[in-house]
Amino acid sequence: MPADLAVIGLGPFGLPLAQAAVAAGISTLGYRTGPEPGSLSPAELRRMLSGGFRHATGPAELGRVRTAVICAPTPRAADGTLDLSQVETAARTLAERMRPHTTVILESPVHPGTTENFLRPLLEAGSGLVAGRDFHLAYSPNRVDPGNREFTPGNTPKVIGGLTPACTESAAAFYGRLTDKVVRARGLREAETVQLLETNFRHVNIALVNEMAVLCHDLGVDLWDVIRCAETKPFGFQAFRPGPGVGGHGVPQNLTGGPGRSLRMVELAERVNSQMPRYVVQRAAALLNEHGKSARGARVLLLGVTYKPDLGDQRGTPAREIAVRLTELGAAVSYHDPHVPSWSVLERPVPRVDSLYEAAADADLTILLQHHRTYDLQGLSVKAQLLLDTRGTTPTGAAHRL
Repeated sequence: MPADLAVIGLGPFGLPLAQAAVAAGISTLGYRTGPEPGSLSPAELRRMLSGGFRHATGPAELGRVRTAVICAPTPRAADGTLDLSQVETAARTLAERMRPHTTVILESPVHPGTTENFLRPLLEAGSGLVAGRDFHLAYSPNRVDPGNREFTPGNTPKVIGGLTPACTESAAAFYGRLTDKVVRARGLREAETVQLLETNFRHVNIALVNEMAVLCHDLGVDLWDVIRCAETKPFGFQAFRPGPGVGGHGVPQNLTGGPGRSLRMVELAERVNSQMPRYVVQRAAALLNEHGKSARGARVLLLGVTYKPDLGDQRGTPAREIAVRLTELGAAVSYHDPHVPSWSVLERPVPRVDSLYEAAADADLTILLQHHRTYDLQGLSVKAQLLLDTRGTTPTGAAHRL
């Protein structure tokens, strides 16, 4: 049975789109481009299936949809650029079956110019159709915030940029069924650059507050109190908070497509943020030393190894590097996370504790890396011998803060 929509790529970008489309009453076909992180709970899957969602049994089904949205992951390659291999696979697979008048939209994070200079030739060569004449081509920045209950696809404005005005309007008509507000960009490159700006905005501001955390610790200043006061300013300030590193699917992009076009601010932000796991380990070793203990042989408990609170998503989590560095110092590392039943680092399983408070009392140092709402931080601060809070969520004076 033909579907209105094909979501190509069912990872962190595609699954939320598919869920929103099904909720809006759109018959939706899901097509995987490869091994993709992201999963649904049994209840979520049942709701989607009952709402008209189904997995494609083969690529031939892609030729019977009106709209195809490519949501393939674009991870960082070894040379620092974005790996477009899954986008290429998706484009070639779709192009061989694509019919005239199909609307094709790219949502994967890419550098400006990718939709027109990379995706368009693949689609045209494989289909024999011409973008802007025989089919519509557009780009829309993905605005997924996993676990955010306040902002959903339905109330988050969607930016659209098309190859032609008609392409923009076709994509806008589709997204108008999913969201309360559609924002039209001037074209493909403007829409792609929105993604670039939004992603880099997050990373640069986190880097600033991470540097402030290091500075404030050296000065003996309570950064968390500084942020509390600063965020009362009703204009010109947005509160960001420091942490042990930056995870998630939003890879900072410091190259805009050619030599000499690197964003120096983003390069600096990447260096600052990438140093935070090392800084956390340095602070941990210093705390142990202050209390007459060595990192070698110390029992260190890591709390929360996901990149975001109350989710099991581990993409880019700084917990991995922290665990590796602590192990290299000779510490015996264990972990607790209600959302992660088993965890391996460098292909070696990390022991998981079951009795949290007993483990915290037994550990020489407990490090809070992620604040899941199930954690009783007041109770933990009482039970733990030493507690390093990298999220600033424990009561004042109850723990050592980052």
